[in-house]
Amino acid sequence: MIRHIVAWNHKEEFTEAEKKENAEKIKTELEALTQCMDGIIELRVHINTMPSGNRDVVLNSLFHSEEALAAYQIHPEHKKAGSFIGAVMQDRICIDYYE
Repeated sequence: MIRHIVAWNHKEEFTEAEKKENAEKIKTELEALTQCMDGIIELRVHINTMPSGNRDVVLNSLFHSEEALAAYQIHPEHKKAGSFIGAVMQDRICIDYYE
């Protein structure tokens, strides 16, 4: 199995209300991907609400295989979500590892 974790920060040009709305949209769009593709064991998006964190939104997902992760990354619905994420977030960090 492959663990895929990605974290972002909001772009600074958004108000706090816009940041909250954008984070909720990211959560909704990414978590919906579990309904339209195979190979995802779990996929959760967490929105930071505590001042001790240094990332605003985190995707924590688990895939059956590297092939499943690769298929996820090129899936049209993932590309759609990624386009929105790229427009509103910055400072992307990612780690993938075998679990």
